[in-house]
Amino acid sequence: MSSELDRLGAAFPRRVNADPEQVEKGLVQLVLTIVELLRQLMERQALRRMEQGTLSDEQIERLGETFMKLERRMDELKEHFGLEDRDLNLNLGPLGNLL
Repeated sequence: MSSELDRLGAAFPRRVNADPEQVEKGLVQLVLTIVELLRQLMERQALRRMEQGTLSDEQIERLGETFMKLERRMDELKEHFGLEDRDLNLNLGPLGNLL
């Protein structure tokens, strides 16, 4: 048991990397990944509702504009923080990758 703890201790650094830039970038990466996941889920739901005919033309137009604005803002934030789409990718197990 103690040898397992020794190996575990060696696997992790003794100090936490508290570089403010890296912490900020990591937090932004996490938040943008969650926003991207939610955006994709909302888009899929909107497409299902469109196919079922439960949205009016006005609602479809508003959703389209909203998704375009969100995509533009996401692109701006990724550029500002030096992130790319692959940085926001998650392996969702049997569902595959997010992006």
